Parts: sequence; structure tokens; C-alpha cells
Amino acid sequence: MSSEDAVLAVDLATAAGRALMRLRGSTDLTGDALKQEGDRLAQATLAERLADSRPDDAVLSEEAADDPRRLSADRVWIIDPLDGTREFAEGRDDFAVHVALWERGPGLTAGAVALPASGTVLRTDAPPARPAPSGGRLRLAVSRSRPPEFVLSLARILDAELVPMGSAGVKAMSVVAGVTDAYVHGGGQYEWDSAAPVAVARAAGLHTSRLDGSPLEYNRRSPWSPEVVICSHEIAGRLLDAIATTVPMEGAR
Repeated sequence: MSSEDAVLAVDLATAAGRALMRLRGSTDLTGDALKQEGDRLAQATLAERLADSRPDDAVLSEEAADDPRRLSADRVWIIDPLDGTREFAEGRDDFAVHVALWERGPGLTAGAVALPASGTVLRTDAPPARPAPSGGRLRLAVSRSRPPEFVLSLARILDAELVPMGSAGVKAMSVVAGVTDAYVHGGGQYEWDSAAPVAVARAAGLHTSRLDGSPLEYNRRSPWSPEVVICSHEIAGRLLDAIATTVPMEGAR
């Protein structure tokens, strides 16, 4: 990774985020029509800028057909142009733009998660310092609309507080910022949902893994990547032990 790659990730995520905010502030579209236009606009913004800045790199995007040539590429940008389309269309703040760079060998080497509604971008080249642990109940970031059942069981085991919020990127960045203590998910995600958040979390010194503690891998043949755990290293062992006791875990994979 070069420093230019990290800066580019920030520039890309920022540009897509600004385009989304302009769209939402200037259109009469609502519901599914606004979701579709948001996806289209953010994808077009990122695709055009990547084509100009890194024409030889491959791209894996939620909003574009999968190009199998990425499997033999040395550099692949993994992007989610609009993570949290429901929240975006509902006028909520908890949506994000994900931009990550995967390189053969080291894996994820650069990433940025834009939170456009707040004008914030969390980045691998300048991750924020996390505040000290509160020492109170664990706070688990969960989906506001469809939290996995095993996470509800996990919260009971840990006597943890559930903190509902929108997109995967927002949930992951809440851990990076110290708003929550952990983000645990199983089922219903792809590589573009977690690549940039995981890159930023790792740069911030956090633990990232699958539910069983094994490493997360990217640019695989199938982009299906349903599991993620993001938390501090201090609570990782306790959290993974509790996850291992939840019966539905196998079915969540």
C-alpha cells in the first residue's frame, strides 16, 4: 500500500458521500426510487474516479457485475457505494460509503468509511484514538430492523446492552469511535459490507475475525462473507467464548 492509496480511499468515499447528500437534498424521489438512484449515483461516482485514478486495478462492488478477472488481480478495490440504502431513503443519518483496497499477500491495506450525514470519514491512515473502556455493561451494536437471533442470545449471556443502528459501516465505526464495545454479525453480508470497516478497525488496533475467531479473508471466489466480529482485544476472548455457546451460530454462517 502507498500513502496515495489511503488518501484515494478517503477521497473516493468522501466524493460518493457528498453526491448522496446532494441527491437527498435536491430530489422529490422517495422510497425504492430514491434507494435505486442513490445506489446508481454512488456507484457511478466511485467507478468513474477509480477508472481515472487506478485504471489497472480490479473492482468488486455491490452495485456492479462481478468480474472474475479480480481473482487473478494483485490489487482489488472492494466497495459498497451506499451501505444502508433503507436508512438513506428514510432520511436517517446511519448510512455509509465503504471503500477498501485489497492487495495480494497482505490483504486489506487501505480503507475509508464515510458517514456522509455527519461529514465524517474514518480512515486507515489516520484512525481515531479510542477512548478508554467505560467499565460498565458491554454495548453491542445491532441492526435496528433485523438483529440476528443469536446476537440477542449473546446479549443475554453477557448481560450486554443492545444499541440499534443502521448500516454495517455505521455499526462497525461505532466500535472504532468507542460509542459501542463490539459489533457481532452472522448471516446476510458480503465482502463489500465489511472490507472497509474491518480495514479501519484493524488500523485502529481492534480485534477483527469470524465468529469462531478465525481470520477474515477477502477477494475470494464467492464474495459471500456473512460473519464479522469487531471489538477491542481486551474483550475478544470473553466475547468469542460467549459466541461459541450460542446454539444458532452454525446456522448463521
